[in-house]
Amino acid sequence: MVRRVVVTLLVPVPWSPPGVDLRSWRAALAEDVVDLLARLSAADAAIAAGPGDRELADEIAWPGMKIYDVPSPTVLPVLAAAAADGYDQAAVIAADAPDVPGMTLGKLLQPLDSRAVAVAPGGPSGGLLGVATNLPAPQWLVDHDLDTATPQLLRRTAPAPGEVTSTAQWRRLRGPAELATLDPALEGWENTRALLGG
Repeated sequence: MVRRVVVTLLVPVPWSPPGVDLRSWRAALAEDVVDLLARLSAADAAIAAGPGDRELADEIAWPGMKIYDVPSPTVLPVLAAAAADGYDQAAVIAADAPDVPGMTLGKLLQPLDSRAVAVAPGGPSGGLLGVATNLPAPQWLVDHDLDTATPQLLRRTAPAPGEVTSTAQWRRLRGPAELATLDPALEGWENTRALLGG
């Protein structure tokens, strides 16, 4: 049986809506992602915390949830930690997409039967929502953060472009423009919704 893990990476969040404390905002976004992952049936859930983020990770983790301390908020250290933990496949997801559907995450893991790496673009604001790969990660996969990476960047070092496949995109809340795209009819994202006044 293939062991899979989906890891929420605590990415930097440089902004918050007017009147909302930045730390509270960041915690709400991340907690909503963690809550979604904790309900996935096909994969375990974990959190990756870079320097200075362990306290936030402890605050939002579900009981018994694995927390990986990584030296930087980038993808390769997270994949290495998951491989050392005995997983066969791992996905690394940005912690600022509170309303991402579970189906989008499932589609990120699906291509790994035939492709080395799958990426989910981060929508109009750029970057990536997430990256998934078989473990250990391919040696040609360059380390990158989810804010600036693109599918093209990952394909550049692949032995063949087809080794990296793109899956469904989902936008992250990286700035004020994305607030208007939140759909109140979508289930989930309770913590973010509460900070925005319901």
